[in-house]
Amino acid sequence: MTPETRARRSAEAMWATDNASKWLGARIDEVGPGRAVLSMEVAEHHLNGHRICHGGFIFTLADSAFAFACNSYNKVTVAQQNQISFLSPGQPGERLVATCEESALAGRSGVYDVTVTGADGRVIALMRGLSRTIQGVNFEEETDA
Repeated sequence: MTPETRARRSAEAMWATDNASKWLGARIDEVGPGRAVLSMEVAEHHLNGHRICHGGFIFTLADSAFAFACNSYNKVTVAQQNQISFLSPGQPGERLVATCEESALAGRSGVYDVTVTGADGRVIALMRGLSRTIQGVNFEEETDA
């Protein structure tokens, strides 16, 4: 199985039960080994009292991109720590894109960087996620006999 196929199949398996990302209105735009791109349109229910996208929803989008990137090797991997910096507000009706790239992977620990951008390309937020691989797989792979 190619690394790209493994990443896609891992994403499909996770997406099947990822009610949080679905409720958010996220979609998976790209997935590959150590990489994922998710996006969402800022809807009315995402707006805070200032009529901009609530930071919790921006974090959720970034965290979901992180999850799909670090699980792309078909090893169950969870967040160990995340830190986000908000730089620009997400506007009503705007499509936000979270691009996650693996920065380092050593043993069971990984470091991933997520950039959330707005429709005009401006940086909305930067997130760094630290991952930890635990027991299990996202889908059963066939083994050669």
